[in-house]
Amino acid sequence: MNILAIESSCDETAAAVVKDGRDVLSSIVASQVEEHRIYGGVVPEIASRRHAEAISIVTSDALKEANCTLDDIDAIAVTAAPGLIGALLVGVNFAKGLSMSTGKPLIPVHHLRGHIAANYLAHKDLKPPFLCLVVSCGHSHIVKVNDYTNFTVFGRTRDDAAGECFDKAARAMGMPYPGGIALDKLAEEGDPRAYTFPRPHVEGSPYDFSFSGLKTAVLNLLHNAEQKGEELNKADVCASFRARVVDILCENTLAVAKEQNINTIVLAGGVSANKELRRQMEARCKQQEFNLFVPPLCYCGDNAAMIGSQAYYEYQAGHTTGPELNAAATMPITEDF
Repeated sequence: MNILAIESSCDETAAAVVKDGRDVLSSIVASQVEEHRIYGGVVPEIASRRHAEAISIVTSDALKEANCTLDDIDAIAVTAAPGLIGALLVGVNFAKGLSMSTGKPLIPVHHLRGHIAANYLAHKDLKPPFLCLVVSCGHSHIVKVNDYTNFTVFGRTRDDAAGECFDKAARAMGMPYPGGIALDKLAEEGDPRAYTFPRPHVEGSPYDFSFSGLKTAVLNLLHNAEQKGEELNKADVCASFRARVVDILCENTLAVAKEQNINTIVLAGGVSANKELRRQMEARCKQQEFNLFVPPLCYCGDNAAMIGSQAYYEYQAGHTTGPELNAAATMPITEDF
């Protein structure tokens, strides 16, 4: 089954053709990073306009790279939630138009389900059930994947997501957007034991995350040093801050795995590209005899191939829709469209 997938939830316009949920025939991504870097972050109105300009070209390129036409496509898939509402609407309306004009089924896909499915593209033997840590700029979730379209959330952020925390700390240190990538790079040169940052806990919810206080701690460190005229070693600050965030992510995830007796751990989302997170999770899983799966770097960020992968399983579960489909800025991963 060939699925043409479209992704436009934030600042990447992407299209891909995926066969049977596992084989990527094409994957095209048009990034807006350089333009948004001018403003230090994603400007929703600009993102929506650029999606509208690029989506037709990106889709045509994906079909061309896959060496097929719309006649060879069996269904159209699109990210319908969550994300920037204006950006999502561009992709949803474009996909609805393709579906209506070709008579192909329309498959709505939850963005976070897509990130999890990115692992199916690289690990052909990976099958549910497993536990997944989904970490990105907007989301930090510990999710049990019971089946391809059935999920249980054991932990989530109560405030800032891990990626958002990295980005804001990096911005405070004068690093360019996207800050999390710059912070990760500089942290490789620093000492993770140089500074001590707090370990926030959520009362009554041991597996939930709270990163806003940790973000405030690094901002206070920077501001106090500035007021005193002291010069901090930014590499050490980055390394220490990253180490604390990663430690919390790993500790909570592995605690859920132990409690639920799950021996397979999966990483997903943009922050799964973080070098320290990959190292620490690999080391801890090896020590505690968990199986670990991580997506290749090309599928960590937003892309349409992961949407095409998840769409295959959504289709198998009968999750299709019609012209009534609408985008949603927020939506629990446990809900179906």
